[in-house]
Amino acid sequence: MGKAVGRWDFEWVYNDQPHTWRRKEILAKYPEIKSLMGHDPQLKWVVSGMVLTQLLACYMVHELSWKWVLFWAYAFGGCINHSLTLAIHDISHNVAFGTKRARWNRWFAMFANLPIGLPYSASFKKYHIDHHRYLGGDGLDVDIPTDIEGWFFCTPARKVLWLFLQPLFYALRPLVVNPKPVTRLEMLNALVQFVVDIIIYYFWGLKPIVYLIAGSILCMGLHPISGHFIAEHYMFTKGHETYSYYGPLNLITFNVGYHMEHHDFPSIPGSKLPEVKRIAAEYYDSLPQHTSWMRVLWDFVFDDTIGPYARVKRQYKLGKKE
Repeated sequence: MGKAVGRWDFEWVYNDQPHTWRRKEILAKYPEIKSLMGHDPQLKWVVSGMVLTQLLACYMVHELSWKWVLFWAYAFGGCINHSLTLAIHDISHNVAFGTKRARWNRWFAMFANLPIGLPYSASFKKYHIDHHRYLGGDGLDVDIPTDIEGWFFCTPARKVLWLFLQPLFYALRPLVVNPKPVTRLEMLNALVQFVVDIIIYYFWGLKPIVYLIAGSILCMGLHPISGHFIAEHYMFTKGHETYSYYGPLNLITFNVGYHMEHHDFPSIPGSKLPEVKRIAAEYYDSLPQHTSWMRVLWDFVFDDTIGPYARVKRQYKLGKKE
C-alpha cells in the first residue's frame, strides 16, 4: 500500500483566519474594490447555455453503447457538470441576481443543478456559509476531513482511493460532522431534480441519467478539474491555509482558482476576482500559490507530508451559538 504519510493530526492554530484582517486592510487601501461587489449579469446566460448543452447531450447519448456513454460522461459531460457545481458555488453568494433577489438565486441554483442529476444546490448553500464564516472550524467547517479519513487514507494507494471517493465524502461528511435539519428548500431542490430526472428517463431511457450522474461523480473524483478541491485549502506550505491558482482551468471553473481573493471578498463574482488581484497585487503575489491542479493531485498522493490531515483547524467558541 506504500509508505504512510508523516502527519497524524491536523495543524491546530489559535488565531483568526487571515481573510478577515486582509479584507479590512485591502478595503482601507483600495476602497474602489467595493465597486466590484454585486451581481454578474452574464452568469445566468452562461449557466443557461451549459444546462441546455447537457440537455442536448442527453438526447445524443441515449442511443450510444454503454462504453461510449461512460466515456463521454467523463470526457465531456462531467466537465460541464463540475463547472456547474462551481457556478452553484458562485450563485450561493447571490451573484447571479444580487442580494436583493436572494430567492431568485436559490431557484436559479436549482436550475443549474439539473444536469448534475442529484439534488445538491440547497444543501451546498446551507453549509458553504459556515465554510466562510468558520474557516477551519472544528465541528463547523465540513470541508475539513474527519479524523477517520486522516487516519486511514495515509498511503499513496489509499489517497488515490480517497480522491476517487471524494464525492461520497463531501455528501456524507456534513451528516457526521455538523448535521442540520432538512430545510424546505432542500426538499424542493430534491423534488424538482427528481421530477426532471423522471422526465428525461421517460423520453430517452436510462442512459442519459447514467451519463449525467456518472459524469458528476467521476469528474468530482479523480479528474484534473477536481484538483481544485485539494489546491484550495490543503496545507502545502506550513501556516498557509488558502491558496490561489491562476492557470487556464479558471476559464471553465468560474475563476474558483482565485481562492484567496474569493475568501477575502466572497460577495465579488468569480468573473471579477482577477481585477481584485490586479488592484491589490502586493497582497497576493508574495503568497504561496499553485501553478497546476494536476501537480497538486500528484503531490497530494506522493508527498508523505500531505494527506487528509494537512488542514488548518481552529476552535470557534461562539460558533455553535451563532
